[in-house]
Amino acid sequence: MVVADSCNDNTVQQARDTLGCFGEVVTCSVRSAGMARRLGVAAALSHFSDIDPNQLWLANTDADTFVPREWLANHLRFADDGIAAVAGIVKIDAVPGHSDELARAIMSDYAIASDGSHTHVHGANLGVRADAYLDAGGWSHLAVSEDHCLWRRLGLRGWAMAASAHSIVVTSGRLQGQARGGFADLLRRKLECLNGST
Repeated sequence: MVVADSCNDNTVQQARDTLGCFGEVVTCSVRSAGMARRLGVAAALSHFSDIDPNQLWLANTDADTFVPREWLANHLRFADDGIAAVAGIVKIDAVPGHSDELARAIMSDYAIASDGSHTHVHGANLGVRADAYLDAGGWSHLAVSEDHCLWRRLGLRGWAMAASAHSIVVTSGRLQGQARGGFADLLRRKLECLNGST
């Protein structure tokens, strides 16, 4: 399921060509990560309406993110162990116009505990079982921080959750994003702090 929110390039056609008959492209103009994700999940749940929600895993990522071949298998290993939601980590591929060393410096405060757990939540690397998703109320309509909002509600509802650095995706180090206050803005603020300290 690919959701194209307010796209004005060839995203929709490219997604349709790539998916063929093996998926669906949902188009919308909501300019909200939360609402776009919500629409995508609704379409997926409608498609799989004959399957018990506790047998469905909703794996979420972003268009500017590369997921490794074993990404889903990693999520499903947690599901097999009774975990209802997984928050993985992100690495950034590069920061346009800047050195790889600077990209590493920007993420230097990205803390991972010695046991591989962490406190980060990214919609680009978040999986949740459908019954837990529905019980928590699903994606909110927030334009940003929709991932933190869902994660918090899953915890409040008592679902078994794992924040694991063993689930890794590589996302864009772009400094300009569509969502004001999103990950690109965070990276830009970190870069400004680094430049200010040199």
